[in-house]
Amino acid sequence: MGDAATATGLGRNFADVVALDNVSLVVPEGKLFGLIGADGAGKSTLLRILVTLIRADRGTARVLGYDVAAEFGAIRRLVGYMPQKFSLYGDLSVRENLLFFAEVFGVAGADRRTRMEQLLHFSRLAEFQHRRAAKLSGGMKQKLALSCCLIHTPRLLLLDEPTTGVDPVSRLEFWQILDDLKKQGITVIVSTPYMDEAVKCDHLLLLHRGAARRQGTPADLLAAYPLDLYKVTSPDGAVGMPPAGTPLPPGVSLMYQAAGELRLAGVVTIPAGTLLGHIRRSLPGAAAIERTKPTIEDLLFYELSDREAP
Repeated sequence: MGDAATATGLGRNFADVVALDNVSLVVPEGKLFGLIGADGAGKSTLLRILVTLIRADRGTARVLGYDVAAEFGAIRRLVGYMPQKFSLYGDLSVRENLLFFAEVFGVAGADRRTRMEQLLHFSRLAEFQHRRAAKLSGGMKQKLALSCCLIHTPRLLLLDEPTTGVDPVSRLEFWQILDDLKKQGITVIVSTPYMDEAVKCDHLLLLHRGAARRQGTPADLLAAYPLDLYKVTSPDGAVGMPPAGTPLPPGVSLMYQAAGELRLAGVVTIPAGTLLGHIRRSLPGAAAIERTKPTIEDLLFYELSDREAP
């Protein structure tokens, strides 16, 4: 299998704001490729360039073998795109929305009937097919939007934070659907603010302030985490952040709360015993300080800190 999308040196400005800065990527065909980063990192801009909705100011990109600047018509016939904002017709029913997008993409006759029934079953929306889209729950709206993206059987899906604001059960169902699509050979590029979703991807690209900071499998990215990481607990299970302005313990680069824990990241050039002593003296109320393995969320905190790796 080849590559579903590639980009070299992509850049895009909006007035004086640099939205993308020299971003390169390779998206293997048939994989789930995740984009992660804080708001404003450039995730939506990158997706919109790949789906040919906007042009890059600098650099080149190819999607399914076609140049995004010169061959956008061919690309649009082969991809499906789901923006952040629900963009279907609220006054039309589930079935009517599917019919509309089938018409837009030229899916007609027996192919249209077959494809619609497949998607209604696949998305579990068959029993709601006559309900107006505006009356659907958040999770159902997202599944309908995905079904409309799939009506013309695209080879590549680009999804911009598709589960934001969706309840946890619907989020889980949505990602099960994405995994089923991958098993069918469809490539998926998805941006997500949820780190528990990020680890489900085969490959990740971490963006920060428009720049590509890290790219690779979740396991490879975590193996390259550059600091020693510790979690701090107390008898009641929660340790709060020290008062604002409190200096970090010597040798500690980062201190933050994540997943209900106080976490500290220390430079690896300081002996572990010495570093632990510094931490205990700075946090006398801590019952236990344990070494822990980094998660994708820890990696994101590190990148957002704008600190150089030791």
